[in-house]
Amino acid sequence: MQDIIEQLEAKRAAARLGGGQKRVDQQHAKGKMTARERIELFLDAGSFEEWDMFVEHRCVDFDMDKKTVPGDGVVTGYGTVCGRLVFVFSQDFTVFGGSLSAAHAEKICKIMDHAMKVGAPVVGLNDSGGARIHEGVDSLAGYADVFQRNVLASGVIPQISMIMGPCAGGAVYSPAMTDFIFMIKDSSYMFVTGPDVVKTVTHEEVTAEDLGGAQTHSRKSGVADLAFENGVEGLLMLRRFLNFLPSNNKEKPPIWPCNDPAERVENSLDTLIPGEPNKPYDMKELIFKIVDEGDFFELQPEYAANIIIGFGRMEGSTVGIVANQPMILAGCLDIASARKAARFVRFCDAFNIPIITFVDVPGFLPGTSQEYGGIIKHGAKLLYAYAEATVPKVTLITRKAYGGAYDVMSSKHLRGDVNFAWPTAEIAVMGPKGAVEIIFRKDAGDPEKILQKTEEYTRRFANPFVAGSRGFIDDVIMPRHTRKRICRSLTMLKNKKLKNPWRKHGNIPL
Repeated sequence: MQDIIEQLEAKRAAARLGGGQKRVDQQHAKGKMTARERIELFLDAGSFEEWDMFVEHRCVDFDMDKKTVPGDGVVTGYGTVCGRLVFVFSQDFTVFGGSLSAAHAEKICKIMDHAMKVGAPVVGLNDSGGARIHEGVDSLAGYADVFQRNVLASGVIPQISMIMGPCAGGAVYSPAMTDFIFMIKDSSYMFVTGPDVVKTVTHEEVTAEDLGGAQTHSRKSGVADLAFENGVEGLLMLRRFLNFLPSNNKEKPPIWPCNDPAERVENSLDTLIPGEPNKPYDMKELIFKIVDEGDFFELQPEYAANIIIGFGRMEGSTVGIVANQPMILAGCLDIASARKAARFVRFCDAFNIPIITFVDVPGFLPGTSQEYGGIIKHGAKLLYAYAEATVPKVTLITRKAYGGAYDVMSSKHLRGDVNFAWPTAEIAVMGPKGAVEIIFRKDAGDPEKILQKTEEYTRRFANPFVAGSRGFIDDVIMPRHTRKRICRSLTMLKNKKLKNPWRKHGNIPL
């Protein structure tokens, strides 16, 4: 018995040391934590239950049978974040560069299967050189097994990827199918083919950072939802982020204690909208002033910034917020913003999170690059997402709501439950000047008549009352009462039941 205990302790010690002290020191020298250090920081203290510590690879080619490390390059198990169950895997770059073997993949698949059984989120801390070349097709099969589970878990449990080192080749497709991707500046990168392959095939010279670094994916491609300064900040923010999400698709969002009164009046909102119709203002000011205690977790802030997405709370319960941003491109919808918002709306709908939409949209961005890029189908994604969503939907039009963009932004016609407008709201096919120039084209040579007709059109449509008279707007509210009215609406809607017709799945315009 004593021999077995000693063997057990020896194997545990070997597993904890990973690839050895030298490689641990190299990891630290790069400013990166080890796989176990990351888990310790991420989970509640003392809550981690590790599985498969003794698993080893089964490869015998290339003398690999002489190179085994208990755990085989990934630490897996479960623990809690703020007392709530979370499954986690953390790839260990000190063991074969974190490369994925068949055994490595099996460990990840096991915790994903259990997470589905018990209805808990899965968090992946990725730091891997990719497939373990020594294992050939077995490694590729392991990736595919993980991919299949990503797909089956989608919309059932939250899946979050924190890229904390390299993630290249086939390895990128598992994070790509998770709900959210976070990255670390200057130490993580993602790409399908690396700089060397790019140079060989296209003759472009590019660094790993420029090709697939955190800044690239959080600003240019939109692949990453946020980029953090370092691993410590990333893991602590990940803990905060998880507190907004339900554990699975059968639960409602968590409710946290809140000392911010639902009836709070915010007088400063009465002067948020400028007197000049084309002057921008910051929509984030409205968001911060109406959510509980000003706590708003924005996603993709530097990508498609003409639309804002993120999570806040109203009366302690999570809400998803989508808002046009007049400060960027006048708040127009374009390809990037439509895709960004559509994916977020679908996540909220899948996980029972009510959606609040703030509208100030002059329309879709015109131009050949948008048309050639497929704005018709990309814009339809956002339309589809809102129309399909059955969660409570509360919409507020603050200023402009023009053309098809009015319809798309959670209008009453797309089953918006409660649709408010501020007195400054304008709901029309287009702006007064453009409309008059089309309607009264024959009078284009008479500036006085055009001005008169423009003023007439403005009086007729530059207000929320025409839509209100049709029942498309439920009420015109004072800006200062926005928080109160939204909170009351969400309370009224908390037991909402709405089902779409049975189908295997819809065919969203991908």
